[in-house]
Amino acid sequence: MSIPSSSLAFRLSRSVLTTIQPPIPRAKAWGLAYSSTPARPLLDMSQGVPGNPPPDMLLDALAKTSSSLQGVGYGDALGEPKLRAALALEMKTVYGQNADITANDVAITAGCNMSFIAAVICLAESGDEVILPVPWYFNHSMSLNLLGIKSVPLYTRSDEGFLPSTDECKKLITSKTKAITLVTPNNPTGATYPPALIAQFAELARENNIALVVDETYRDFVEHCPPHDLFSPTQTKILPPSWSWRSNFVHLFSFSKSYAIPGHRLGAVVASPELLKYITTTLDCIQVCAPRPPQLALADASLLFELRPSIQSNAKALKARHELFRRSLPSGWTIGSQGGFYAFVKHPFQNVSSISFCERLAKELGVLVLPAQFFCSEEDEAQRRTTGLSEEGWDRWLRFSVANIGDEQIVKVCERLKECKAHFE
Repeated sequence: MSIPSSSLAFRLSRSVLTTIQPPIPRAKAWGLAYSSTPARPLLDMSQGVPGNPPPDMLLDALAKTSSSLQGVGYGDALGEPKLRAALALEMKTVYGQNADITANDVAITAGCNMSFIAAVICLAESGDEVILPVPWYFNHSMSLNLLGIKSVPLYTRSDEGFLPSTDECKKLITSKTKAITLVTPNNPTGATYPPALIAQFAELARENNIALVVDETYRDFVEHCPPHDLFSPTQTKILPPSWSWRSNFVHLFSFSKSYAIPGHRLGAVVASPELLKYITTTLDCIQVCAPRPPQLALADASLLFELRPSIQSNAKALKARHELFRRSLPSGWTIGSQGGFYAFVKHPFQNVSSISFCERLAKELGVLVLPAQFFCSEEDEAQRRTTGLSEEGWDRWLRFSVANIGDEQIVKVCERLKECKAHFE
């Protein structure tokens, strides 16, 4: 990456200069260039945003805690003790009542991106390596680059449903490797990793004495439950009976998607208390404490229990919306994988890269989605060729955030995609 010139009188760090600019504002600028009308508005499927508002009971709780004096002071670096206990209890409804999770395993953060940074600062340092499946979540790669940590690409393929391979991952592990990071259901591909695959990665991490970090922001939108068995004390099918998840597994979570409160910035790290002792240090420096009003609002374990039907209803509606999107997509368009908030789709127009396609799609047809190039390095295609993992049309993949809009808008998006033929052929 070339380093831009600057009119500043001081030197900027190389790490920030070599980190890509945030992709979402770049895409939003394409949408601003579209001439929107009431009859033909911009249809935004770019950023992963909950399409439904929070339930009234949660809004009422937030209103109460936001006006409370208790919510304006500093809080515990690891989060409100009641929320930590409530989340540990609530996780048993997701991972099974025998899940070995306690309040001492939980830290509350200002969003899942904060969870990732706080954890990775403890796991690796400048010059070390972290393995990320590609396409990767761009904020993970950006954060690693800012810390001087190398993102090692683990390439996935469309004909394998964009599922990462432990055999390929094994080839990438070196003495500098400190962690493997997975996102499931995946951002950007939507691929949901089977429990057995997650267990295989945990075993690979155990064998090599490295951490397995799993971002489960979209865990409440999987069809199988539990999403995996790593928290179960009886998980012995792949990992040895003596294995404890606390030895090398780090779970990341976001309240943004499940509870539809992304603006309140609330996330979690679930890990060994021994690791949390050091995460306390990183959190004290980069956040002091997570926002208190949403913590206090959700700290009642009964409220989390009462919100579970709303989460399940939203997950069911989103599954139906994915099916509607699949049925409505024009012929010639290919869905590589689909799940969680996203569908990863290849457009049919040869020799049109996804980045130029997305820009024109937004400006000319008023549909805003993200190109595959936002989810990999600039050297991606060359590296794929070198490793023998190149595939035809790789640069034509797009991410659609199916969760963003309602069913009626899904149909309208697909109708506009049919118009692409007149613009791109």
